[in-house]
Amino acid sequence: MRSPVLPLTWHLTRASGRRGLQSQLLAAGAAAVGAFVMLVTIAATVGADVRADRTAWRTPEPARHGTAVQALATTYVRGEPLTVVSLAQLPGRAATPAPPGLDTFPKQGKVYVSPALVELLHKLPAGQLADRFPAVTSYGTLGEAGLASPDELVAVVGRAPTDPALSETAATGASYFDQDQAARAVVSGFSGTRQSLFTYGDQGAALLGVVLLAMPVVVLSSAAGRLGAARREQRLAALRLAGATPRQILGMTALEASAVGAAGALTGALAYVAALPALAEVPYGIGTWYPRQLWVGLPWLAAVVLAVTALITVSAVSTLRQVVSSPLGVAQQANPRRTRMIRLVLFLAALAYIMRTTDGGDLKARDYAVLLLMFYGTFWLVGPWVVDRLGRIAARFARRPATLLAARRLSDDPRGAWRTVSGLVLAGFAAGFFSMSMLGTDGSQYRGQVAVITANVTDARHAAAEARTLLDRAHVEARISVVPADDYDSLLGGSPGIVARVTGGPARLDTAVTALASVGSGHPPYTQEYATAGDRSIVARIADVSTATLALSFVVATASAGLTAAANVLDRRRVYGLLRLAGTPLRVLDRARVRETVLPLVVLAGGTLATGVYGSYKFNKALGASLDVSGALELGVCVLVGALAMFAAISGSRPLLRKVTADPAQAPD
Repeated sequence: MRSPVLPLTWHLTRASGRRGLQSQLLAAGAAAVGAFVMLVTIAATVGADVRADRTAWRTPEPARHGTAVQALATTYVRGEPLTVVSLAQLPGRAATPAPPGLDTFPKQGKVYVSPALVELLHKLPAGQLADRFPAVTSYGTLGEAGLASPDELVAVVGRAPTDPALSETAATGASYFDQDQAARAVVSGFSGTRQSLFTYGDQGAALLGVVLLAMPVVVLSSAAGRLGAARREQRLAALRLAGATPRQILGMTALEASAVGAAGALTGALAYVAALPALAEVPYGIGTWYPRQLWVGLPWLAAVVLAVTALITVSAVSTLRQVVSSPLGVAQQANPRRTRMIRLVLFLAALAYIMRTTDGGDLKARDYAVLLLMFYGTFWLVGPWVVDRLGRIAARFARRPATLLAARRLSDDPRGAWRTVSGLVLAGFAAGFFSMSMLGTDGSQYRGQVAVITANVTDARHAAAEARTLLDRAHVEARISVVPADDYDSLLGGSPGIVARVTGGPARLDTAVTALASVGSGHPPYTQEYATAGDRSIVARIADVSTATLALSFVVATASAGLTAAANVLDRRRVYGLLRLAGTPLRVLDRARVRETVLPLVVLAGGTLATGVYGSYKFNKALGASLDVSGALELGVCVLVGALAMFAAISGSRPLLRKVTADPAQAPD
């Protein structure tokens, strides 16, 4: 006998009318937003890994039977890193293969540059940039295979094996500040695995964003699965009383929810594919992306669609416990949804474990991710319990009708009220964490300085005289001082050499760096950007991820709040209709809806904000840095924007409330 689940599901879906279609469209919209956000964050993680791999060839990998000399150097122009790879074929050795992005191994005197560097070379005077390279009639172009980003500044220079830029001292000078910005080795190819300083941390930072956004997306998907839950429960309870089996009830719900979730998730996936060119223009780390770097692949695409669909389906099915076990109670709306004290006990136990674990230190990034997920999970568990208690307390002290109505709704359906605010509450953790996490140093003590490394102090004195001549010729005013070895407080970081303190802005500083390129032991002259590159790279990644995570978190939270608020109006239209028939003004009902959101939001979001600040404190402490108190202003802005977005989303369902209560006497239910 053919199962009646499929035809009955189709019949009930069609019979649900316009209001049922509205709930289904809202659920599909939530699934689309969740799938799109997750695919974008996963794309950033996958793309960051691809970009980092594309920079590994630049750091030379020593070979026993090498055929060429390769040196990596980093200089800066207008504060941006410029990677210079110098190559020389060794005489009498086998031919060396071409580096990525080139068709042949560069001959002596040839210079190949990235497209972004070509534009900069034409934009800036030769004395500020072009004179750092050998004079050529035209530059070759470095292809995409050798670049991590369209905005990256990279040059590949063919030199003689005896060129000072390829000497051992060129890559071993300022070891205190090098941090993978300089290296030299005899190589036989370009199969290095050591990623660039400017890309190796991108994937870890992006992965942190994925973890922080995972729970808000789960919240949104869960809310989507429960859209129209009250109407669905009433309808299925009637079927259960008419003789439908629990398996048929569950099958009908799962079929409807999975169809809606799959349609929405596929829409979000298609939106991600269509948005790839636009997403590639969003800068991260060293710049924008090549679109193919952000393609996650069909396996990830299918996994996200299936995951979002499964979340919505499980969320919808989980609401049917009372329908299966007590359909009469559901039909009569006789079972209040209370919460138990065990939720608070489990939350406090998990919180104590997290605090004790983080105090121990020596945790890896994976450990922090697990603890973060544990925190999200336990906060999700305790949220409805807090909402329930807030409703009881507010009802006891209520002095206005709107407050009393809101309090009763909180205690009657704490899980539903929690779902409305949970997105922004959990986003508050990200706001508290990132707004106070500003690490490292800006190197302001080295501002306006150019350092040149020499072999010893004697060479430094000769270099000082030569530097004065070159800077005068370039019309740059500077005060030059000789720095001995072991002076770790200077820009030379313990190496002997000279420091030129330049008067003027960035253009003068770039001119000085270019003029002094031929002075010293072969290590390029450098500025404060070189000395602080490691710290600034971490700060930049955290800043990028924090901005993206906060923006996406608030988008997801706002979508979750708006969808849940609209669904609550549809689910409670019978209650609202009865209240209107009893003489309750519409503005009182609307104020009750707002207060139903404000009460748990203030208490719970305040808790996650404080926890986020505490997590930031622990994170900074682990890295030996301190909290940036100025981030409190950014935190305040985040809270204000999030609250305004939440209220705007809730207010968006006000016309729906007016519509469903316009003529309550004519309502069919």
